[in-house]
Amino acid sequence: MTTKEFREFSPSIPKEPGVYRFLDEENTILYVGKAKNLKNRLNSYFGEKKHQQYKTKALVRNAHHIEFTIVDSEHDALLLENTLIKKNQPRYNVSLKDGKSYTYLCIKNERFPRVFFTRQVWKDGSSYFGPYTSKYRTKVLLEVIKRLFPLRTCTYNLSEGNVNKGKFKVCLEYHIKNCKGPCEGLEDEEDYNEKIDQVKNILRGNFKQVKDYLKQEMADQSAVMQFERAQQTKDKLDALVDYQAKSTVVSATIRDVDVFTIQTDEKYAFVNYIKVINGAMINTDTIEMEKNLDEDERDLLSYVIPVIREKYNSIAPEVVAPFDVDMEDESILVTVPQRGDKKKLMDLSIKNVSYHLLQKKKSEINNIGKQTSAERILKTLQADLYMKEVPFHLECFDNSNIQGTNPTASCVVFKNAKPSKKDYRHFKIKTVVGPDDFASMEEVVYRRYSRLLRENQPLPQLIVIDGGKGQLSSAVKSLEKLDLIDKITIIGIAKKLEELYFPNDSVPLHINKKSESLKLIQQARDEAHRFALTLHRNLRSKHFLGTELTDIPGIGKKTANLLLTTYKSVNKVKKQSEDTLSSVIGKANAKKVIKYFNPDFGEEE
Repeated sequence: MTTKEFREFSPSIPKEPGVYRFLDEENTILYVGKAKNLKNRLNSYFGEKKHQQYKTKALVRNAHHIEFTIVDSEHDALLLENTLIKKNQPRYNVSLKDGKSYTYLCIKNERFPRVFFTRQVWKDGSSYFGPYTSKYRTKVLLEVIKRLFPLRTCTYNLSEGNVNKGKFKVCLEYHIKNCKGPCEGLEDEEDYNEKIDQVKNILRGNFKQVKDYLKQEMADQSAVMQFERAQQTKDKLDALVDYQAKSTVVSATIRDVDVFTIQTDEKYAFVNYIKVINGAMINTDTIEMEKNLDEDERDLLSYVIPVIREKYNSIAPEVVAPFDVDMEDESILVTVPQRGDKKKLMDLSIKNVSYHLLQKKKSEINNIGKQTSAERILKTLQADLYMKEVPFHLECFDNSNIQGTNPTASCVVFKNAKPSKKDYRHFKIKTVVGPDDFASMEEVVYRRYSRLLRENQPLPQLIVIDGGKGQLSSAVKSLEKLDLIDKITIIGIAKKLEELYFPNDSVPLHINKKSESLKLIQQARDEAHRFALTLHRNLRSKHFLGTELTDIPGIGKKTANLLLTTYKSVNKVKKQSEDTLSSVIGKANAKKVIKYFNPDFGEEE
């Protein structure tokens, strides 16, 4: 994304907390970040200040567009950022993050379960609660739990058999009243599990049930005149009430819900989705749909809810929406909230979908009567070359060889005026002996387009040959053999004066040196040259470190070294007769070498 493109996008960014995502042309997430102020944070990527980190420069250069999601607080932004990073593994996050995970509280799947702090989640049947954004707050929560409910901290295997055999002895934790000694059978398993149930209620935000449990325990103790124990229970109740007043880990009123809102205009409909698990927002998405004339918001939302729920594997028993919608699964509760936490979630979703709709409208207004830079360049190129079609697909060829060794060629592909590197191709010259650029060009052009025709692949609108009239004429021969000469525009570019040649025309075309269309042709030519040299250098390195002779099937290093020692170069080996080679490496090996270098035995691509 360029700075100019960002400036057009910037007015639609809110000054609110949220999570932003950099995406490439294929909608793959490159980077996920959080911000207290989305507008300020994103502006920092495209401001006048130069980015010091190379990775940040690369991120901005490779990003095609940006998406963002508004949340209520920095806490929610942390949780959502963490979820999206773990799910999508963006490559720039992997490079820039330190790899730490957020914290969880684990209730271990064992007899007399332990409750402890962890950063790892294992699929071992244990219950995990989180993620929590603050390690400090997680430890405070754990201290509250330990203060309310004495639980064991040892790692002993407290199976019924081990406890009955008296394998374990109580430790200091028992003597200071932090544990009731289940290791010696001093605490009943049922009583212990009741405490674990209350711990789960705290971690789920169900404080009322825990408070009722403590109040009942306090009343029972008072009834039997255990006033000191009743006072201790009251202190625990006060600690829980104090913690609840400060806690923001989960919502006390929301469990698992899916929140959907929709906004439409004359042409489009936007649907925002928020996924809530155990009171925490863990995912969000906004989708865009084209609208038909007879569709209203209720019908659209009823249609899209099952699609989104399936996409995100949601099994939430409740859907929150701005109006009643029809659900195929009648067991799913549809709620239209008027107040409370669910209403706040729905308002947050409405805020997100409103920004997306506003952004779409501003984008359309900005694009009225405006061409993208790629469209402008390609249409200029079409006019300069008198083409019938806009050259959205351009291919450029170049040869590379040094003193006749390791001849190669390259084909680079530009789509929409940008390099499409996944479509680049290298060629080893197979049927040409020596430094014959004309014959090499004829070979690779024929191989390239005969293959595209065989595989029913799209053909380019423009072919650029790096070279003058001779190489252009050779490429034209191949197109004529394939009956493509009237279907594709082909030109040659001479290096010295940047002259453009057309087939069967000796007078070159001169384009203004400052023209964007000429610069595009030059860029394709330079890229083809660079790409050709890449393979050629690799082959030459192999030649100097080893030799091309080892590529011959059945010829090993010893035989290759013997040939090079005798004839000094691969080029001289090629010129030897079978009898001469037989006297050095034997008749069988001589036949292999002759077959490899003889064009009559060359293999087709």
